[in-house]
Amino acid sequence: MSEKEWGDDMRNKPLRVAELIATRKGEVERGPAVFMHADDARNRLLNEGELAWVYGPRRHELATVIIDERVLAGDVVLRDTVAGSPSEVVRVIKPDLDRRGRSVFV
Repeated sequence: MSEKEWGDDMRNKPLRVAELIATRKGEVERGPAVFMHADDARNRLLNEGELAWVYGPRRHELATVIIDERVLAGDVVLRDTVAGSPSEVVRVIKPDLDRRGRSVFV
């Protein structure tokens, strides 16, 4: 999506990748996750444990939202994703599961 499509909506404000976490086989907590400050999650209408799209410079993927007050507002920590690298900008978007795959007749 282009900048024009994103607009100035708080739900689409870019976030800086502060850290990447790569887990290994056998670790208890694994899988794609995005750790974010509660204010950033609230602005995006996201709750702990929900799936969210993480749009990065190279690709986008679904990740579980984890609220973590240690993460600074405006930053995210990505686990087991390749959507962005440290200091790059990503967008975290709530999926619209109500419209996916449905036709809209006007």
